[in-house]
Amino acid sequence: MDESGGSGQPRSGTDEADEHPTDQPRPGDPATTTARPPSSQEPHDTDTPADGQDQEDPTPAPTPQPDRGKGKNEKGKSAKGKKGPAPRRAKEPGGGLLMGRPFGVPVYVAPSWFLVAALITWVFGGQLDRVLPELGMARYLVSLFFAVAFYASVLVHELAHTVAALRFKLPVRRIQLQFFGGVSEIEKESETPGREFVLAFVGPLLSLILGGLFYLPLQAVEPDTVPGVLLGGLMISNLIVAAFNLLPGLPLDGGRMLRAVVWKITGKPMSGTVAAAWVGRFLAISVLIGLPLLTHSGALGADATDISGMDTVMDALLAAILAAIIWTGAGNSLRMARLREHLPDLRARALTRRAVPVETATPLSEALRRANEAGARALVVVDADGEPLSLVRETAIVGVPEHRRPWVAVSGLAQDLTDGMRVSAELAGEELLEVLRATPATEYLVVEDSGEIYGVLSAADVEKAFVKAMARPN
Repeated sequence: MDESGGSGQPRSGTDEADEHPTDQPRPGDPATTTARPPSSQEPHDTDTPADGQDQEDPTPAPTPQPDRGKGKNEKGKSAKGKKGPAPRRAKEPGGGLLMGRPFGVPVYVAPSWFLVAALITWVFGGQLDRVLPELGMARYLVSLFFAVAFYASVLVHELAHTVAALRFKLPVRRIQLQFFGGVSEIEKESETPGREFVLAFVGPLLSLILGGLFYLPLQAVEPDTVPGVLLGGLMISNLIVAAFNLLPGLPLDGGRMLRAVVWKITGKPMSGTVAAAWVGRFLAISVLIGLPLLTHSGALGADATDISGMDTVMDALLAAILAAIIWTGAGNSLRMARLREHLPDLRARALTRRAVPVETATPLSEALRRANEAGARALVVVDADGEPLSLVRETAIVGVPEHRRPWVAVSGLAQDLTDGMRVSAELAGEELLEVLRATPATEYLVVEDSGEIYGVLSAADVEKAFVKAMARPN
C-alpha cells in the first residue's frame, strides 16, 4: 500500500464503506485440544475483536480521495498523540463454575457438565444394580463418585495439553469441562509440526497412562466389589478416551497429529489442516452409520437379542450427536486455518480510515464539511495543541438530524480515548487482533511511531476484512 502523502492532507487508509459482518467464524479464536469421553468431541470455541457499541453503517462523508498526507489540525500544526502504556488485557473469560487455577490456567465446569454427570450417574447406577444388587440406592452414590472421578481423568488429559503448551510458550486461555468432555483453549498455533504433534499426543498418552494406573490396583481387588467395579470402569473409560481421541481426524487429537505429519511432509500447515479436516468428516459419517450397526451386531459386547427398541433409538441419537460434533469441529478447524493463513495480510495501516482533526467546540456540520473537503470518513477531536482527546462515533453522527448539526458540538458525540484505543499503524495479523481484543471499542485511533495521527480504525472494517479473508481462495 502507498504510505506517502502530500503536505496538509490527512493520512488515509481504506476507503471501503462499513457493512455488517456476516455470520462467519472470526479470527483469533484460541486453538483447542480436546479430551473426550467415548461419546464426543466439542468443536472449537470463537472469539473475536469485540466492540462495545452498536455497529451501524453511517456515512458521515463521501468516499475519500486517493491523495494522502499527514494529519493536521486546523492551524496547520501536526496533531500528536502520546503513546500510552500497553493495553490492559481483556477480562478473563468465564464459562461456568471456576474450580481452580492449576499452572495459572483457570479451570471451569460448564453448566452442561451437571447434566451429563447426572446421566452417567443414572446409567452407571443401572449397571451396578445388575452387578451389585445388594447396594440398593447406595449404588447412585457410587455412580456419582465414578462420574466425578471420570471427569477428573478428563481434566488430567487436558492438563497434559496445557503443560505442553506452556512448555512451548503458547498461552492457554482456559480449560473447560463440558457436556461431552473437556477443551483446552490455546491462544496460538504451534510454530513447528513437531510441536504440534507433541501437543496433540500428550493428551491421549496421559489417558493411556491413567488406564494403566487403574489396572494395577485392579489386580489386587475382587472384581465383584465396589472398588473392583470403580477401578475397572475408570480403566476402560480412560482407554476408550485415549483410543477415541487418537482417531486421525479433526477436531480430535489424532487429527491434530495427522495435521502435523502432513504439515511436515508438505511444508504447508494448511495442507495438513485440509487433510485432517476431510478425514474428520469421513469419521463423522462413519460414526453416524457404523455405531448403530456395531451395537446391533453384538460387536461391542451386547447380545443383539437383548437390544430393545429404546436402545436402538438411544444408539441412533448418540451416533447423530457424535457425528454432528465431529463434522462441525472439522469444518470449524478448516475455516479457522484458512483465516489464520490470510491473517498476516490484515494490517492496521491498510484498514485505517482517513481522519481530520477538529477542536472540541467545532460544530458537527463544520466538521463534516472539512471531512468532505479532505475526502475523510472519520473525525478526531483534539485540543488547542493538537493532542487527540476523543473519537467522534459514527453511530452518534447518524443520530443527529441534519438541521441540528450546526448547533451540536463534536465533543458531545465523541468517545474519550483510553490507552488501549491507541493503535500503532504498524500492527498486523494476530498482534493487531490481540490489541483490539484487549480493549473492545467501535473505533480506535491509529498513530505513527512518532505519535502523529494516521487515522481511525473501525472495528466494523476489521470484521469486514476478516470475512473477505475467509472468502478468498487459499
